[in-house]
Amino acid sequence: MIRMNVFIRCEESKRNEVLKTAHELVEKSLHDAGCIAYDIFESATRKNVFIICETWSDETTLDAHMKTAHFTTLVPRLEALAEMKLEQFSF
Repeated sequence: MIRMNVFIRCEESKRNEVLKTAHELVEKSLHDAGCIAYDIFESATRKNVFIICETWSDETTLDAHMKTAHFTTLVPRLEALAEMKLEQFSF
């Protein structure tokens, strides 16, 4: 399995648009083959900091996810709105 942690930090003025885009990404990605979990969380201690936690069954399904229309549209939108950092783990 593969775990992806995507950290997102945005300015207050972009918060609503970031959340709307991230929630749309989560909702659509949950239906992708091989998706075990796909959640968004908000930091309790840092304002406007979020994390998307994804779990994928394998590299093949993660690669397919990264080629979907929702990924190729919504992730660049998030990148334009916020700072993002990615961590990936295999287990």
